[in-house]
Amino acid sequence: MPFRGLSTSKVARLTGIHPNTVRLYEQWGYLSPVERTASGYRVYTPLHIQQVKLVRLVFGAAWAGRAIRQAGIAVVRASAAQDMAAALALAEKHLQVVHREQAQAEAAAEVLQRWAENRPASENEAKLRIGEAARLLDVSVDMLHNWERNGLLAVPRHPRNGYRLYGEREISRLRVIRLLLKSGYSMMAVLRMLVQLERGEAGDLRAALDTPRPDEDVFSAADRWLTALAEAEQRARQVIDLVQEMSNLA
Repeated sequence: MPFRGLSTSKVARLTGIHPNTVRLYEQWGYLSPVERTASGYRVYTPLHIQQVKLVRLVFGAAWAGRAIRQAGIAVVRASAAQDMAAALALAEKHLQVVHREQAQAEAAAEVLQRWAENRPASENEAKLRIGEAARLLDVSVDMLHNWERNGLLAVPRHPRNGYRLYGEREISRLRVIRLLLKSGYSMMAVLRMLVQLERGEAGDLRAALDTPRPDEDVFSAADRWLTALAEAEQRARQVIDLVQEMSNLA
């Protein structure tokens, strides 16, 4: 019997999503053009099933950063254009982007561990005012205020005028905080690590960055960034496998 196509509801059941979501994927350009019957009903193919699965792989993970998401979307759009050679090349690039984010996160964790083991102890060096510290670190004064409000550091004050004074200890701590935040870790994850460090537990700060406490609410993937990136890597490999399968259907 010749293949007669799949209805929207059938595609939805096979992929575990709502029929309206299937239509949205088509509207957003994530699926190849869908033929219609004379009466206007959509007629999907097995390739569309695979394309829906691809979209689910790319968008179904926790947010792992703009670069990873954009790389995944590029694969989806190449698949929708039925350019499977480009889709496969972009899928490989997607995995490379994940690996780059992982390397950056791991490098930041290593810097953290070295800093924790060799934190400055001197209290006699020159002190910087907040504007000077912001320029040195290439961040805004508002950012320094925000980090302080969120408990990432406590800055000593001048005994007479109350101005914040940043010494070597504070500056080195701020460098690590900035590096960790730029590498994708959330402020909560950094705070969790710093609290453990202040308790004198410097043994495995990498684990502290990635392991929420039992009493801690997890609001984003960046609260457990290393785990989120490991999941992103697994999905990126599945994307490659799926695109390879789709090449036989296009």
